[in-house]
Amino acid sequence: MTIRTRKFLGAILLLVLATVWSLLGMAAAQMPWIAESGWRQAIYYVVVGLGWVLPAMPIVSWMQRADRVKSGS
Repeated sequence: MTIRTRKFLGAILLLVLATVWSLLGMAAAQMPWIAESGWRQAIYYVVVGLGWVLPAMPIVSWMQRADRVKSGS
């Protein structure tokens, strides 16, 4: 797979990840134990807001991997 194809697929995967992550985050934010406290909301939004980076890192590193050199025979 060429780097161009990996970047295209990786961009789509990152968009899907961000969309699903944000929808799940918004749904979980409506839980009463989070919604009733301002401090819990602040901690929750910081953790969830930065949490998508961990699953995105392997996708980005896969996107940046160099193409394999084809051996000419």
